Amino acid sequence: MNCVIVFDHPYGASASENIPQRRSYSAALLSAVTRGLAAKGHSIDLIDLHTDGFNPVTSASDLALWRQKQTNDPLAANYQQRLMAADHIIFIFPIWWESMPALTKGFIDKVFVKGVLFDEPKPGRPFVSLLPRLKRVSLLTVMSTPNFVYKWIFGNPVTKILFRGTFRKMGINNLKWYNYTGMENRSLEKRQQYILQTERLFSNL
Repeated sequence: MNCVIVFDHPYGASASENIPQRRSYSAALLSAVTRGLAAKGHSIDLIDLHTDGFNPVTSASDLALWRQKQTNDPLAANYQQRLMAADHIIFIFPIWWESMPALTKGFIDKVFVKGVLFDEPKPGRPFVSLLPRLKRVSLLTVMSTPNFVYKWIFGNPVTKILFRGTFRKMGINNLKWYNYTGMENRSLEKRQQYILQTERLFSNL
């Protein structure tokens, strides 16, 4: 299975070690996911948005080309080709202000071009996926907000945006969300326990 991982954290994928002021639990989860997938022989294609220098801003020229089913961003075009080869897309990022960071939102805005990754047969009707191999989408998030607050007060905004408003709209329904909350207040032993659980989880897909 070809797994494309979309990773968004300013420190990049290398920040998985427990080094103060240079550590990212999102990066630690990325490392665990990668180990788990590799253990079962899955192919892994990492899109590290910050390391790549991805520009999330949709300019006027970007929008004009988007409406013509095109893109003038070579990196976005590269990402499109890689997503079209994916059997499984995995997003990993921290939750900021109850939603995804800017680069992930820009990734959806600029890379998911109508006529390239999805189509709209009739206005107002459900979209059609143009990702021929895609079987599932996973989302791993890290946040400080308690789970019950995020679910019952804020209404799970990240899944509404990424799952309901993006992939489910395209007809893709095998969607899994794994949320890690309050990690900054947990012991090192407990954080490592979640890392091992995540590695096992993705080795058993």
